Amino acid sequence: RKKPSDFGVQLMAKQKLKGYYGNIGEKQFRKYYQEAIRRKGDTSEKLIDLLERRLDAVVYRMKFAITPFAARQLVNHGHVMVNGKKVNIPSFQVRDNDTIEVREKSKQLAVVLDAAQSSERDVPEYLEVDHRAMRGRFVRAPKLNDVPYPVQMEPHMVVEFYSR
Repeated sequence: RKKPSDFGVQLMAKQKLKGYYGNIGEKQFRKYYQEAIRRKGDTSEKLIDLLERRLDAVVYRMKFAITPFAARQLVNHGHVMVNGKKVNIPSFQVRDNDTIEVREKSKQLAVVLDAAQSSERDVPEYLEVDHRAMRGRFVRAPKLNDVPYPVQMEPHMVVEFYSR
């Protein structure tokens, strides 16, 4: 096999990032990129900021779900509340100081309890979580190195991919 071209490397970086956030659709991912360009500052930092503010990503980071896919399903099925209101849209953008909690009826679900007990992931600093009450707070926007990716992500490659 020959070495992948620049395009191939950028495409792989984009697919890896999309897949990590629960296989976001191409159209929606492109909208995140457009919004990241529109905002002031480093485009790749802004892209990660937008992706990390997704409700399903926040639920996953707070260890209320085992995988990003499970987090998406948890939100979809209406088990999550933001600031006391039920939200069932996985792409809902969480703002700073928003309170995210698992609904009272859903706190005894096996999936939620298993995820909270697992010790394989840590909760990042930009989130505050109380696992007893199944409640957390989105404190601030994360920087790229705050996000605990299991593999090396290259958002700058994704920016290069879309900017051609």
